[in-house]
Amino acid sequence: MATQSSTDHLVALLRDTIVALVRRDGVDLSARQLGVFMTCYLNDGAHTVRGLAQQLNVSKPAITRALDRLSDLDLARRKVDPADRRSVLVQRTTKGAAFMREIRHVMGDAASGKNSGETHGRRAAG
Repeated sequence: MATQSSTDHLVALLRDTIVALVRRDGVDLSARQLGVFMTCYLNDGAHTVRGLAQQLNVSKPAITRALDRLSDLDLARRKVDPADRRSVLVQRTTKGAAFMREIRHVMGDAASGKNSGETHGRRAAG
């Protein structure tokens, strides 16, 4: 079980990461969009709208709206499942993989204290 100080540290890490992502140039995702994006990039295997909705416990239309934004930004793409043409597969993109690397870098900086409230230079999204 996590202690109060460790959970406070995790919340501060989340805050520092989000603030650093907001301050830099590049895409700005909502919490839902970021949740869908990270689920697709951190969990292996094929992802479908139906599966993401179940996994995140949100409606299919909410997933569709998030995927619309991710598709517009070329962070994910949809493809009809050749095995079941009624189903849509969510695929990763090169730009999305670069954005995931950037999130990891920003979070690493936050964990090491490099962006704990100081003003940062802005970096372009990959």
